[in-house]
Amino acid sequence: MLVLAAMKPKVLVVEDEPSILDNILYSLDEEGFNAIGVSTGESAKEHLAGEGDIELIVLDIGLPDTTGFELCKEIRAHSQVPIIFLTARDSELDRIVGLEIGADDYVVKPFSPRELSARVKAVLRRYKAGSVTVALGPAPAGENPPPFEIDEKRHKICYFGSAPNFSSTEYRLLRTLCEHPGRVFSRTQLMEAAWDEPDAAMERTVDAHIKSIRAKLRTVRKEPDPIETHRGLGYSLREKWQEHPSS
Repeated sequence: MLVLAAMKPKVLVVEDEPSILDNILYSLDEEGFNAIGVSTGESAKEHLAGEGDIELIVLDIGLPDTTGFELCKEIRAHSQVPIIFLTARDSELDRIVGLEIGADDYVVKPFSPRELSARVKAVLRRYKAGSVTVALGPAPAGENPPPFEIDEKRHKICYFGSAPNFSSTEYRLLRTLCEHPGRVFSRTQLMEAAWDEPDAAMERTVDAHIKSIRAKLRTVRKEPDPIETHRGLGYSLREKWQEHPSS
């Protein structure tokens, strides 16, 4: 009898220090991943163009031909693949910038390869789910699609029929708000909903992600802002919709 082995999740590791790259690849292979290593941004783009089944990217910020930040921006222009930044930088500003441009997690050197493997598993676990559609109403006059539709199988949220390219963390934050329109969530509650390790996150990272979500929603429709800020409390999704012309 022929037994087919389960496909190993494919992880692309972009790291220019050979010893660190070797340790990461070994650790991920031991944990059951199919890990591919490259040392430059250009090589990473070639692999992404040729490999259609990369499930996660571990991305070093300091690369010889570009920065991880710039490469992340390029990837986010056309892909929602989860990204974990790997860097020697430990400042709050660097973390916020990395998360704001679309990273799903941030690991600071020196680190344990086992910790990185655990974070890879956590991000992939959050990324994969079932399917549900959430319709918020009433929609503005003349609109056929509901304001928000959530497709958990494809890890996408449509806004008035369009699907902005949300990162995994942005997706989880917006999904949490969508599931409870009108409810005010504190930053702590949103961190608990979006991060496996909320204690490792910062409240300002929630603000950064909300800012990014709003910007992406505005590319579909400029008004109204569907996310309401409650000063001193947190955020909620607009429960009532006013009539606005299409933008």
